[in-house]
Order: sequence, then C-alpha cells, then structure tokens
Amino acid sequence: MTPTRSTFAGLSTWEIVFWYFLIAVSTAVFVWGVVRLILKYRRGRGSLTVDRPLSRLWRTAAIVLTHSWIKRRDPVAGAGHFLIFYGFLVLFAGTVILGFQDDFAKPVLGWDFFRNEFYKGYSLFLDVFGAALIAGLAIMAYKRGIQKPFRLRYWRPDRAENEDGRRLYVIGDWAFLGILFFLALTGFLLESFRIAETNPSFEVWSPLGWTVGKAFRGLGVTGSTAADAHFVQWWVHGVVALGFVASIPFTKAVHMLASPASVASRDEQAGKELSPIPADAKPDEVGYGTILDFPPRYLVQLDACTKCGKCHAACPATNSGYPLSPRDLILDLREVAEGALGLRHELHVEPLRDPHASILGDPIRPETLWSCMQCMACVEICPVGIEHVPIINQMRRRLVERGEMDSTLQQTLESIYETGNSFGEASRKRARWTRELDFDVKDIRKEPAEVLWFVGDYASFDPRNQLVTQTLARVLRHAGVDFGILYDAERNAGCDVRRVGEEGLFNHLREENVAAISNCTFERILTWDPHSFHTLRNEYGAFDVDWKVVHHSQLLLELVADGRLAPTKPLDYRITYHDPCTLGRYNGVYDEPRQVLASIGTELVEMPRSRDNSFCCGAGGGRIWMTELKREDAPRPSEQRIDEAVALGGIDYFVVCCPKDVTMYEDAIKTSGHQGEIELRELTELVWESLDLASPVPVGDRGGEEEHA
Repeated sequence: MTPTRSTFAGLSTWEIVFWYFLIAVSTAVFVWGVVRLILKYRRGRGSLTVDRPLSRLWRTAAIVLTHSWIKRRDPVAGAGHFLIFYGFLVLFAGTVILGFQDDFAKPVLGWDFFRNEFYKGYSLFLDVFGAALIAGLAIMAYKRGIQKPFRLRYWRPDRAENEDGRRLYVIGDWAFLGILFFLALTGFLLESFRIAETNPSFEVWSPLGWTVGKAFRGLGVTGSTAADAHFVQWWVHGVVALGFVASIPFTKAVHMLASPASVASRDEQAGKELSPIPADAKPDEVGYGTILDFPPRYLVQLDACTKCGKCHAACPATNSGYPLSPRDLILDLREVAEGALGLRHELHVEPLRDPHASILGDPIRPETLWSCMQCMACVEICPVGIEHVPIINQMRRRLVERGEMDSTLQQTLESIYETGNSFGEASRKRARWTRELDFDVKDIRKEPAEVLWFVGDYASFDPRNQLVTQTLARVLRHAGVDFGILYDAERNAGCDVRRVGEEGLFNHLREENVAAISNCTFERILTWDPHSFHTLRNEYGAFDVDWKVVHHSQLLLELVADGRLAPTKPLDYRITYHDPCTLGRYNGVYDEPRQVLASIGTELVEMPRSRDNSFCCGAGGGRIWMTELKREDAPRPSEQRIDEAVALGGIDYFVVCCPKDVTMYEDAIKTSGHQGEIELRELTELVWESLDLASPVPVGDRGGEEEHA
C-alpha cells in the first residue's frame, strides 16, 4: 500500500458537503467575532495604528516564539505553555496542509504530495507534537488543580471573601484546558481507530496512534467495529474543533489573538515615561474616567489578559493587604468594556453599562487606585505586555481632577506647590545640612562646577538622610570632585507628584527646575535619589534639555575605577542589597551598586527577590504621603522585605541607595521586631568607612544657606 490516507474515507457526498457547510459557519462566526473585537477597540480614544510596524512585528515574533516573557520566574509553567503553543501550532499547520492538499493542490494543480516519505514525516511530526500538547496541558492542569499557587487563586484583596464574583473565570479556565485536552485525545483516538481498522504497516510512523491502534486490535476492535468507531470519532472531533475555532473571539481563547497584538502595541517605555496631558484638554479629557477614554491598545490589552496572576503575585500592594490586585483591576475593566462595548452589550446580557458612565467608584474604587505604589512590578512581569501602571496613573489623574484624594496627600501636594518640597519647609532651609561640613559647598548658580548635585527632598530635610547626604559630600570632596548645589533654587523633581496624577503641579515644578538648572554651568547632574534621577533623566525632555544625569552609585563606581577613591579598609561584612524600584525596574541600574559593594570587600548575599524582581519598600507612587489602606493584620511591604533579609541568616547590614528606602527600612526594622538583628546602611556610608578616614567632627552652624539664599 502507498503510504497515504484519505481525509474523507467512509463519508458520503452529502456528508462531505455538510462538513464544508460547517466549516463555512465556523469561519463566519470566527470572522464576525474578530470584526466585533476590532469595532470595540475602535471606539476607544485615539487610533488603532502604531508606529514602526515592521520593528514591532519582529520584536513580537521574537517574544512570542521564544516565550521569553512567559517562562520568566516560573519555568515549569513556561515549559507547559511552550509545549501547548507549539503542539497546537503544529497540529493546526497539519490541518492547513491537509486542507491545501484536498482543496487546492490536488484538484487545481494536480499535485498529490500527501504520500510516501512526505506522509511518513508528516505523521511522525504530528504525533510527536500532539503528545507535546497533551504533556503541556497535563502540566497546566497539575499546576492549577493540584499545586494551586497563590497567583492562580481568584482571591481579591479589595472584596470580602464571599464577594469575589470570579467563579465563571474558574469554569472558563478549566473549560479551555478541557476542550484542548479533548481535541488532542480524540485526535489520537481518531488515528488509532483508523489504524485498527486498516492495519497498514507504514502507520508505524505515527508511533502513539500505532501503539493504541494495535492495542485496540488486541481487544478485538477491528474491521467494521473499528470503522464505525472511526466514523463517530471523526465527526465528534471535527465538530468540536470547528466549535473551538468559532469560539476563539468570545472565550478565554481570545488571548490567542489579543496577546500578540498587545505585545506588538506595547509602549517600550510603558510607565517609565508617562504621556503628557494636552494643553487644551478639557476637565473631562484629563485622564480616564469612562471606558471610552481608553485608547484602542489598552482595550486590546484588557482582552489579552490570561489571568495568569503573575502581576497579582508580584504586586506589593496585593501581598500587603491593600485593596489592589493588578489582575483584578484589568478584569474589572474588561468586564466594563464587554458590558458597554462588547458581546454582553450586543446580546443584552447583564450587566449592561452606559459607555459614557464613570468607571470610578464602580467598579474601580478610588482606594484601589491609591493603593498602587507605581513600582512597575506588574508591568515588568506581565507575559502579554499589559501596561497596568500608566492605566492606573491615568485614572488617578481623573480622581485628582475631581478632587477625590487622600487628605494627607492633598496637604502634601499643597505644601509642594507653596514651598517646593514635600516637607513644607522654607526654601532657605534646603541646604541646612551643609552646616555640619568643614568645607563650603559651591553655589552652582554663582560659579561653575563639574557636577551639579540635585539633592532632593528627603536627602535635604530628613535628619537620618541628612547624615548620608553629608557623608556623600565628604566622599566627593575626598575624591576631588568639583560639585555644587542649587541651594534654595532647587524644587521637588516631581517624580511622585506625577505618579499620583497631579500633572499640572509636575509641570510647574519641572519649569522651575529647568529654569534654575539651565542658568548654571556644569557637565553632568548627580543625585542619590532614584526618583529625582529618573525624572531628571527621562521626563524633562519636553523642555528640550540635554543633560547627562548619573546616580551616585554610578559615580562612586567611576571614582573607584579611576583610582580617585581608593578603599584601604576591606569590609568583611555579610550584607544584602535592596534594588530600588525607580533605579532598577525604571532605569536598569542593577550592577553598579553591587560592583561598588564588591570593591570595598563586602560579601553580598542576594535576597530571593532581587534585581528586576525586587520587592517595593512601599513608598513609591506617593504612598509615603498617604494614610494606610492595608489590612491591620498584614505586614507592610518594607516589613516583609526586612523579614526576607533576616531569613538569609547572619546578615550584618541591609544596604540601600535611596533616601526613601532609608526612611522606610529604618522604621521597618523596628516595627518588624528585628531591631538588634540587622542594621541599615546606605551605600555611601560603607564607602566612607572603607576609606578609613578620621570621623568628621560637627563644626556647628556655618550659616551656609543664609549666605546663599
């Protein structure tokens, strides 16, 4: 016998015609579903088009085909999805090849390639990848049904335990897995019954089907019995497969379409560079208050969410009992979009929503949005490119426009507007920390310097942080760095002001800082505050400034490498280092602080969550200026982080390089009950100790800032 097979063996003409009718219906339903999605996305504010389409297409193909985003931090789930993805893709390609042979190559071109060696290779390839599909589905079923990780639970931190409303999602998840299992298994059964009926020797190239087919023959399933079973199985498998294709735009399977589109349209600077508010924007155009305010790419992202829960597991707010889960926020917005613009609205299925109705309050509660620390953990780990942080920021903007914010936050913003700093202190006090130095610090407004040091609020006004600021000044002086500061002309850089949604105040601060800095002569800007570092480096570009901005960890490493700082006292401390969110995830500065720590002889022990997986201290996104929203029984993010460090065992110092981290973790060491077990040090303090210089003696009031004010 020639190695081949007939697609429609045993089917009459009318049955074949009916089959093609079902294909047409399935295809029509699928196309209608896709068109419906496109029409829904088009109702968003803005255009569906994206810039640099070819480069985006290339990047998307690389991300999707390598699974580089999916496998991160959960290689088992990544392997499972990899097997499912390629198993399904190859089986789908096999079906397309079969259709091409039957419907075009043979009847139109007279080319019958589906035989002999091609058929053997085809059979082996599909058998192997069919088995891979089943293995991948088994892995996912094990994780979801037996392992049950936290991220796959539909527990909601913003709802009562009996108010989750996510049971349909659980059913949908299992239905999706079940249907794919059914298709894979019935495909093998279909093959096995055909082999049991005809027993061709060349079908050994379908090893799994061959083995099961031989087992059926051993049980007496041969001849007409096997033929009848094959006939039934052909229709069952075929109809379910067509039904699955038709359902893709309407079920969990929609992520097969939306996820690649979401990855393709994602802003590469998502959350890092927030979009400005147009100068002519009306109050109801500031931020997002209705589902129609969302641009099309964000509506695509809502459908792309696979409910994998990676953002849910990474979010410090979720893990600390704040009423926020990035996953549930996206699902709530998806439900609004479907109820107002999508299938639920079209079929008049509850809940119906007016597209113009506000989403703030119901279902998106203000406390949910104010819980966000803007740490970017959710954006960084999302395998389908959802931009949670800028979405939250846009809804915060609308809340600020409506005056709906925490009272302490409002007071802080007013203080920043009136005094230029978040402490509400007079501007002349900004440089008071220089009084304790035994040398004068240049006023860079009056004389040029190599480095303009932008000090920042916490580094200028907080007593504990002032010690670090003074130490850094001494280190710079020792290294011969020519630096100066702005004294009373410096203002809050505006990073967290912008991230709470107060864009107008941010622009005001930016204008004042740009005006002050532009009148100075310098080569680069230095800051040890990652928030100021990020904003000066990335968010002042609208004023067409071209500044080189460095974090003090980068400058310290440079000074060590150049020999201008020569540590003489190796520090045999066992330390762990915390990556600040704004320095790490926002700006990719991970290695420099570690290299500085290595240069002074410390032994670094990494915490389980480090680098891009670092856990937030809880201060970002303006949270440091707000009242607590978390449950009383839940430890704060900073306390959890100290617990994580202490659990390493034998750690001398918890090392940070951010003023807000100094504040948050000094307090957390006390409140977490670990005082005496671990101490906090800022990077600069260890560098100073390694220089083995005489400890400075406070010289009292030098009257510095009054002279320069």
